[in-house]
Amino acid sequence: MQSFRSSLSAEVIDSTFQDDTRSRILQSALRLFAAKGYEGTTTKDLAAAANVAEGTLFRHFVNKKAILIEVATSGWIEILTDLLTELSEMGSYKAVAQVMRRRMLRLQENSDLLRVCFLEAQYHPELRDRIQSEVIAKMTDVAEAFFQTAMDRGIYRPMNPKIVAQVFLGMFAIAGFSNDTILDTKSSPKALQEMAEGIADIFLNGVLK
Repeated sequence: MQSFRSSLSAEVIDSTFQDDTRSRILQSALRLFAAKGYEGTTTKDLAAAANVAEGTLFRHFVNKKAILIEVATSGWIEILTDLLTELSEMGSYKAVAQVMRRRMLRLQENSDLLRVCFLEAQYHPELRDRIQSEVIAKMTDVAEAFFQTAMDRGIYRPMNPKIVAQVFLGMFAIAGFSNDTILDTKSSPKALQEMAEGIADIFLNGVLK
């Protein structure tokens, strides 16, 4: 019995170590791909940053491209989960500004991920396809169902819910890039709040007087 317990403990420790190593590789890859680009990052760079032997990379991933795809898709799945949680807990269908502000703050924390995804997807069709099939399509489907419910309840006027979902997610993406494109790099919480409220107001009410 003692031998069995020792063997089981060793397996658990080994599994935890493997997970930790894999996570360290992915985190290091995200930082390097964002700073140097995929092409500018070598597997030697990745191994050094993750503090592992270069051969260890290939015990966890088939090749460098597999690391890129895993970095992008796993990061976006986490963002998707957060967004779905926000929508499900939203107290009012009109509380879009609150969701947008929290998402903006969260996406700014993921600026490296956004940079890697939107830059590298241009050059790697397999990455673009994975993001489209595993992230964007799922986000659109869930958001579409959310807005369809709001329309059924008479809160939003009747229209194509898929288009509404695509517009919302488009604004959501722009908000994520706001730190680099619309607002100053060190924007205050007040500036972020104003932008979130402005985006939400345009989304809910349009721009016509």
